[in-house]
Amino acid sequence: MNQNHIQAVHVSAAIITVSSTRTKENDTSGATISTLLSAADIPISHYAIVSDRVEAIRNELYVAMKTANCIVINGGTGLTPDDCTIEAITPLLEKKIDGFGEFFRMKSLQEIGTSAMLSRAIAGISHGRVIFCIPGSTPAVTLATKELIVPEIVHILSHANR
Repeated sequence: MNQNHIQAVHVSAAIITVSSTRTKENDTSGATISTLLSAADIPISHYAIVSDRVEAIRNELYVAMKTANCIVINGGTGLTPDDCTIEAITPLLEKKIDGFGEFFRMKSLQEIGTSAMLSRAIAGISHGRVIFCIPGSTPAVTLATKELIVPEIVHILSHANR
């Protein structure tokens, strides 16, 4: 990759877990994201668990955007009637990063087979911040954070804030 177009960017992350059953004590996916981002020297400025409701997800996103430029939302991305993360976030994105969802599904295919097509993982830019919406399973957040988010976050934010 040509490093000349990448700017020095301070990354600050927020983690939002969407679930009606998880608590801070049993949110292994949120903890995994936190561990992986911290290991990459990305500080966590915000962490929350919200229920599967469009307004709750959006309200928490707005709070997170006050302190973070990298927001990772995990959970609520599936096909059940309760899953509404994608519906909550998509209208707020000024630009979509289609390759993120495509790459996530491609890499998931290698791990879990054709059920990877059920993933609606997305990413995009809103007000100079990048928002990632990923499935809430621990293997899914590990894959997305370790193999896609951490390696590209500075690159994405460099372009989003030119």
